[in-house]
Amino acid sequence: MPFEMTMTMFWLIAMVFFLVVEAVTVGLVCIWFAAGSLAALLSAMLDAPVWLQIILFLIVSAVTLYYTRPLVKKYVNNKIEPTNADAVIGKECRVTETIDNIAGTGAVYVDGKTWTARSENDGETIKAGTLVTAKRIDGVKLIVASAVEVK
Repeated sequence: MPFEMTMTMFWLIAMVFFLVVEAVTVGLVCIWFAAGSLAALLSAMLDAPVWLQIILFLIVSAVTLYYTRPLVKKYVNNKIEPTNADAVIGKECRVTETIDNIAGTGAVYVDGKTWTARSENDGETIKAGTLVTAKRIDGVKLIVASAVEVK
């Protein structure tokens, strides 16, 4: 009887631990393990063997993770705010400083602003005066692709 009581306490402590960790973190990280601990706790209270408690913990944790994680990713921490900088994507830019990803140099001028720029193709060097197309923003750098060289 004392062994079953210790397993009940173990699962109770585990569940409380996972819930506390969940409460102090920003995103959902271990709520699934708290659900698995609850299932194992209930089985321990019904005097199930330890191996069954562990199996229940693993299965319930995995199933809840599998079914809820896609929903959580879709609705939680989905706060990507578009900025005015996104307006340059797809626009034509003029290279003002030769773009060389290896040397870490390059700048383009678009919409009245100069951006630090990198080529979409790693080994490609784009000369100053070339027209390029803005593909995406990576941090504070504009990632561009070659268009036409202007003389």
